[in-house]
Amino acid sequence: MKNLEKYIYSIPDFPKPGILFRDITGVLDSGEGLQLAVDALTSHLAPRDFDVVAGIESRGFIFGAPVAYKFGTSFAPVRKPGKLPRATIRQEYKLEYGEATIEMHADAVKPGQKVVIVDDLLATGGTAEAAAKLVERLGGKVVKMIFLIELYDLGGRERLSKYNVESLVRFPGH
Repeated sequence: MKNLEKYIYSIPDFPKPGILFRDITGVLDSGEGLQLAVDALTSHLAPRDFDVVAGIESRGFIFGAPVAYKFGTSFAPVRKPGKLPRATIRQEYKLEYGEATIEMHADAVKPGQKVVIVDDLLATGGTAEAAAKLVERLGGKVVKMIFLIELYDLGGRERLSKYNVESLVRFPGH
């Protein structure tokens, strides 16, 4: 996906020294870049064989919502605790240094529904795995996880090996 790559900036030493940050704002501040991203995501999901798109906070919302719109499905936000107004379920997961928690509305996925999880970045896979556990606890089936960017040497794809994982652009994760 060479054309999309030109909209992703590489920012050295952000947010701290030694990190090469892959910045998607170049995709967002260009109509062409955003259109390329959404079109590429939807092309990887056609023909539609899913009922719900789950987008992980916050950049997964940016890409997941237009995908849900394009296919006429519902959109289920996966958020940090305390951000969703109705009854939720929560999933804790481990980070490199500590733990985190995400939540989803308890009625966002019905038993038997097929779900696509969308996010901007696959690194170690912890957040996506936690989102999949939420979907599965609600009785849904994760049929695909799709990411704008994959940092291929950080182990995310291996961690998510039981799922169908796709990414549009792949970079090393140094």
